[in-house]
Amino acid sequence: MDILFLLIPLSVILVVFIAAAFLWAVKAGQFEDMEGPAHRILMDDDKPPGKKSSDEQGFS
Repeated sequence: MDILFLLIPLSVILVVFIAAAFLWAVKAGQFEDMEGPAHRILMDDDKPPGKKSSDEQGFS
């Protein structure tokens, strides 16, 4: 029973810390665009810049 006097306040402090971290992340804009990076990786260029295809290098 005595351990509850320690564990309950520690759990409340932990919940307050987690809620503060979550609110900070929301205010900092971490959850603004959840689909943008997923779409950006699918719409990647076929050829990276500076690379030449085998036809441009003279290979047949």
